[in-house]
Amino acid sequence: MLGSSFALYYYLSNGSNTSREITWQEFRNAFLDKGLVDKLVVVNQSTVRVQLHSNATGTMYPSAGGGEYHFTIGSVEAFERKLDDAQKELGIPSHERIPVSYKEEVSYVGSLVSMFAPTVLFVGFLWWMSRRAGGAGGGGGGGIFSIGKSRAKMFNKDTDVKVKFKDVAGMDEAKEEIMEFVKFLKEPAQYEKLGAKIPRGAILSGPPGTGKTLLAKATAGEASVPFLSVSGSEFVEMFVGVGSSRVRDLFSSAKKNAPCIIFVDEIDAIGKARGKGGNFGGNDERESTLNQLLVEMDGFGTQEHVVVLAGTNRPDVLDPALMRPGRFDRHIAIDRPDVSGRKGIFMVHLGPLKLSTELPPMDVLAQKLAVLTPGFSGADIANVCNEAALHAARKAHEAVFEADFESAIERVIAGLERKSRVLSPEEKKTVAYHEAGHAVCGWFLEHADPLLKVSIIPRGVGALGYAQYLPPDRYLLSTPQMTDRICMTLGGRVSEEVFFGTENITTGAQDDLQKITRMAFEACANYGMNDVIGPVSYGGREGTKEGWTKPFSEKTGEMLDYEVRKMITTAYDRTRTLLIKHRADVEKVAKLLLEKEVITREDMISLLGKRPFKGKSDDMDKWLDENPSLGERSAPPPLEEIPGPVPADDTPTPAPVATATRIEDFNRL
Repeated sequence: MLGSSFALYYYLSNGSNTSREITWQEFRNAFLDKGLVDKLVVVNQSTVRVQLHSNATGTMYPSAGGGEYHFTIGSVEAFERKLDDAQKELGIPSHERIPVSYKEEVSYVGSLVSMFAPTVLFVGFLWWMSRRAGGAGGGGGGGIFSIGKSRAKMFNKDTDVKVKFKDVAGMDEAKEEIMEFVKFLKEPAQYEKLGAKIPRGAILSGPPGTGKTLLAKATAGEASVPFLSVSGSEFVEMFVGVGSSRVRDLFSSAKKNAPCIIFVDEIDAIGKARGKGGNFGGNDERESTLNQLLVEMDGFGTQEHVVVLAGTNRPDVLDPALMRPGRFDRHIAIDRPDVSGRKGIFMVHLGPLKLSTELPPMDVLAQKLAVLTPGFSGADIANVCNEAALHAARKAHEAVFEADFESAIERVIAGLERKSRVLSPEEKKTVAYHEAGHAVCGWFLEHADPLLKVSIIPRGVGALGYAQYLPPDRYLLSTPQMTDRICMTLGGRVSEEVFFGTENITTGAQDDLQKITRMAFEACANYGMNDVIGPVSYGGREGTKEGWTKPFSEKTGEMLDYEVRKMITTAYDRTRTLLIKHRADVEKVAKLLLEKEVITREDMISLLGKRPFKGKSDDMDKWLDENPSLGERSAPPPLEEIPGPVPADDTPTPAPVATATRIEDFNRL
């Protein structure tokens, strides 16, 4: 349409003009020097028409049909000056010089185009956008106005959801809770005849990677009903009213396809509590979207058989009106799996892999990998299995071996070995004594986690060494357990002080100090584990983040600072006393580390004997004792990275992401 319009304009404006365009040089050589010019007409101050004498027809320079010529000028002043100079050179008297006239001409076609071209272009753009939006929407109808249509993806019997509950492991309690939705959608009459009303919706909350979206898909797959999936961010647009329009369209589509399931992922994008942060810009639009969602969820009839599932990592920021009964009645918490849950998840992800015949049976392998990966989420486990297959392919293996899984766990948590990073002898010795301090403290502290491996091989971004422990699935921390953990974390710093002196302490303990400071602050300000502060809770670190002001007075803040410092210095003195007592043991471990670079639990037993706590019943210790060969293999990386000294450029050593996550488990107790 636009192309034909411009073609018509070009034909009308240029096709009827038979005048031939020439240059100034052609004009002078062919016409002016030969005296064939009768008159010059300057049109619109940009074009000069050349009118020749009537007797010059037979001697025309190249023929142009009717004998009309023109050339373009930059400015009238420059043209007049060049024409005067040329006629002076030719010796033409002033009274015989070529007359020049000026005129303005208006092209009706050009005027029309200049008037209506913007409108035509705008209408054409809207038409193109309408066609494009209609095609992208999958339904066509609505054109440009389909911007207010829901972008939810529909999964129905034609595009069946293949995920079933058997594909979801490690969340048995959550599956039991959500199974009621499946039973209702399959057999609603069984509930309705008793007068029961199905819950309108459920919030699936938990850390990232724990399987919230997967569980929602499995619910749709088991129920064999249409499944509408949409992200919370897709409701947020810069156009006013688009979010609420999409919410209306989403629920309208759900009612047409009832019984069905709506899954809104990351609902906190539109469901945050109202009235926070002021009403500026897009905040009003977000709140109107939330209001529309509240209305739609409360507007269901009991016969519509539509269930709304929502996933979020932050249920604490959601609006109370969204969480009340009648909207999201059920709050299903999905936490990281325990050992049995991790075993089930490994069984699911090990199935598609081509495993080596040298490996133990799949259930035994899954149990071993589950023990080696405490704190891992379902996504972490899936990544471990995938990385193991990639590592096997990279090494040109015919199948996946146990070493591939161990390398995969190392890569997922701590990154690759930094073989290019060569430490100087002084730095290597410092790192060895630092790690030996951690290992010896953990070995002789009753409540420390079982040690599996100590290494001084640089890994990841800034870790120059690490000690690996296998903490059990613990849900409560007592004061002695927390104190032992702080002392074990301080072991590296204290070991440097004992063996190299206070003046030679390095920056390698930066991450250790951050961890113990956080733990001590939580103990005093959140868990009520300090006699001076008393049994009060100020929300810990999270309490100071939510508001602009601290939830305690300046005097209490000073008291907290003092008690946190006192708790850490007391643990520091206890750790120094312990390492001085076992100074010879630290030297043994450090020398063996300098020799082998990696030592295992079996090496520690041969050096120091078994841990002197026979009455201690630890599931991980028992498992390690029943599987002594584990310590002889290359073990996976630690759950508590112990970074060594920072590089020479004094860049602070960053804590690995996985490390921070494992430590933060403690904050949720």
